[in-house]
Amino acid sequence: MKYLKLFLFTLLIVSCSKESREEVEKNNKFSVELDELKDLFQIPGLAISISKGEEIIYEDYKGYADIENKVALNAEHLFPIASLTKIFSGVLVMKLVEEGKLSLEEPVKKYFPNSKIDETVLIKHILSHTSQGEEVGKHFYYSSRFGALTKIIEESSGKSFQAYMKEAVLKPLKLKNTFLLKDSSQVTSKMAKPYLLDDGVQKGFVDYGYSTSAGLVSNLQDLQTFNRALDLNTLISEKSKNLMYTPKDNLPYGYGIFSQDIQGVKVIWGYGQYDCYSSLFLKVPEQDLTFIVLANNNLMSDPARLIYGDVSDSMFALSFLKNYAFDKMRRESLEFQRMEMLAQSLSESFMARFDTVHMNRSKELLEFVFEKHPDYLEYADISLQHNLTFLKDVAFYRGLGEFNHFDTQIEKIGANLLKDDPLNPYLNIYFGNYFARKGDNKAAKIFFEQIVKAKNFSPNWYTNEAKNGLNALGE
Repeated sequence: MKYLKLFLFTLLIVSCSKESREEVEKNNKFSVELDELKDLFQIPGLAISISKGEEIIYEDYKGYADIENKVALNAEHLFPIASLTKIFSGVLVMKLVEEGKLSLEEPVKKYFPNSKIDETVLIKHILSHTSQGEEVGKHFYYSSRFGALTKIIEESSGKSFQAYMKEAVLKPLKLKNTFLLKDSSQVTSKMAKPYLLDDGVQKGFVDYGYSTSAGLVSNLQDLQTFNRALDLNTLISEKSKNLMYTPKDNLPYGYGIFSQDIQGVKVIWGYGQYDCYSSLFLKVPEQDLTFIVLANNNLMSDPARLIYGDVSDSMFALSFLKNYAFDKMRRESLEFQRMEMLAQSLSESFMARFDTVHMNRSKELLEFVFEKHPDYLEYADISLQHNLTFLKDVAFYRGLGEFNHFDTQIEKIGANLLKDDPLNPYLNIYFGNYFARKGDNKAAKIFFEQIVKAKNFSPNWYTNEAKNGLNALGE
């Protein structure tokens, strides 16, 4: 009996040591991949954490909060988190619903009686980015209308947005490093300096002002606390949280936060993107895993075009999922390999605006994917269409001549996607520019007018670009 106990104890130690070694190896591999991504996107500083339940299983601070003064990034530094504010705002709305002060079924017109917004647009449509288009509630188009929730929250709560944010979230959770950034008087040395990439890494600027759409400043520790409060239903009920996390009709966005299935794994996520800051908040609820990243330029988010609603386009998200959430079968599947290559190609095409070496890399990756997976209409999405047309844009603006390598795919993929979503402003602007540069003004006009004449759409960058496109055509 004595020897059996000793044997079992020894076996336990060996087992624990093996698990510890595997965890260390996993963290090391992930850290190396983050370093590679940091270098690719020339991000000055990255703050990263991964939690499993209440335990932080990975936390790191890479690079600088201040390049000029060589101030290394650390746990004390704060970041403007841009659209991650929407998650907090979603919580506020759901809290008001629980208190009976607000209904998701109320028309937005009630709060904006003099606006031109359609009477069929309800609060739930604003909260889920489904308020635009002729069929309200059917399509997801990321919209600036989310900011209208600021007034709705204020009128429903009887308090300013800032006061209600403090009362309902910041104070109960004791988030001492989280606040709404109104102006430059609130900037302290604790805030990581902003940077942008143009002709190399350059000093950037801070975006001031706040609404339900953006404006919060925070750090990893406070975001971890907020995340745990979501898990434990401290702020809102399980029912309300599930409403937030559950989109309607297979759309990618719930109430204030994205939700999607990636290879059978449900992920809940949000991202932030200013001109000089970016952030990512990603949860795998079934495994109680949460991944948070903060950066002091916008390239942790922008290259992945997360505005389209697919976090698998983010190389940061894929690295996390691969190393911590996916089993071997998922990691080694052909689907995941294709996903990784397309995400890298998308990022390389974005970086091609700075160096044409990336353009060739993106092209080679796409050629490989199309060769190995010729049924591209089965997996093509708006991100792939963006990738293909963006390479043409880079060639055009850099004076590299025509870039016709993927014209067949562009036309087939675009036509296929527009069958299901004919009013999609991104698809229409891509096609408008595509045909304009081919000299087919008649076709270009159709797509530009689709955007300009669309009903129940708030003006956006694509509206201006479509108008400029029509002007260039002499229309």
